[in-house]
Amino acid sequence: MTGKGGWLERASAKVTEWAGSSVAFAVAFGVILAWAITGPIFGFSDTWQLVINTSTTIVTFLMVFLIQRSQNKDSHAVHLKLNELVAAIQGASNRLISAEDLTEEEVKVIREHYRKLAELAKQDEDVTCSHSIEEAEADHKRKRVAHAREKAMAQQPPKTRKKKRRRSRGRQTHSNGTATPPSPPAT
Repeated sequence: MTGKGGWLERASAKVTEWAGSSVAFAVAFGVILAWAITGPIFGFSDTWQLVINTSTTIVTFLMVFLIQRSQNKDSHAVHLKLNELVAAIQGASNRLISAEDLTEEEVKVIREHYRKLAELAKQDEDVTCSHSIEEAEADHKRKRVAHAREKAMAQQPPKTRKKKRRRSRGRQTHSNGTATPPSPPAT
C-alpha cells in the first residue's frame, strides 16, 4: 500500500517520519547550539533573538498539523482493526463496532453496561464465561440456584440425601440446569 496517495500525503508522511528520528533531534539541537554560539557575535541583538523565535514558531506551527495528521491516521487504523476484531468474534457485541462515532452520553451508557458486567464477573469464579450483561445475569442466577440446592442438600439428614441421589443417578445435568434422563442399559 506504500506509494499511494497524493504527493502532499507522501511528503507529509516522510516529513513526519523524519521529524521523529534521532537525526532530526540532532539537527534541531545543532541549530539551537549554533544560534547560542552566534549570540556574542551579534551582540545578543533583537534581530538575533527574532531569528530563533520566528524559526521555532514556524516549525512548531507546521509540526502541529503533521502530528495531528499522523495521530488521526493511526487512530483510524486502530479503530478499523478493532472493528474487524469485534465483527469477527462470535458472541461479541456488534454495538461496539464504530464506538468512536457514538456520542458522549452513549459511551457513558455502554461504559456503565460493562461496569455492571465486571461487577457480575467478580461474583463468579469463571470470568470468561459470558459476553453480555443478560448472559452474565442468567449465569449468575443459575449458579446461585445451584449453590442454594447444594447448600440445602448438605443440610438435610443423611437418609434423605441418599434417596435423592438414587433418583438422580444416571442423569446428566447440563450447564443450563436441565437434566437428561438416564439412558437405557446397554444389552
